[in-house]
Amino acid sequence: MPLPTPKEIVNRKARHEYHFIQEFEAGISLLGTEVKSVRLGNANMSDAYCLVRDGQIILKNLFIAEYEHGNIHNHQPKRDRILLLRKTEINKIERRIKEKGYTLIPYRIYFSGRGLIKVELVLAQGKKTYDKRESIKERDNKRMLDRIKKSDY
Repeated sequence: MPLPTPKEIVNRKARHEYHFIQEFEAGISLLGTEVKSVRLGNANMSDAYCLVRDGQIILKNLFIAEYEHGNIHNHQPKRDRILLLRKTEINKIERRIKEKGYTLIPYRIYFSGRGLIKVELVLAQGKKTYDKRESIKERDNKRMLDRIKKSDY
């Protein structure tokens, strides 16, 4: 019996903390028990970040819970994982990070049409506190408008 596939795992805090500049899609190298655990939705991206080291992009601090039916060969929950991107994309990301001071953030983990696990990376710039207040205000206004529209019908 195949494992169920969740919709996606999202780093919700990232939209609040950063302005998104550019998005990239990357594969991720996982162990078997990690894949099964992600399919069950047992992953948390809230503290995850990416580094460019030796021509590779490494995803650090991504928590993938141990697979409950795993044996002694189960994975470590917060190990470093290598992301799979083309060399030209890696060079472009590395250049933008060094030049303009952008940050590379994993935004969401999802399943491609072929059932492969993909990571959406975002080149981002940190928001100032007044930007955060503005985005909170916009979200609250949108929520209030939706309530008014709903009550009219």
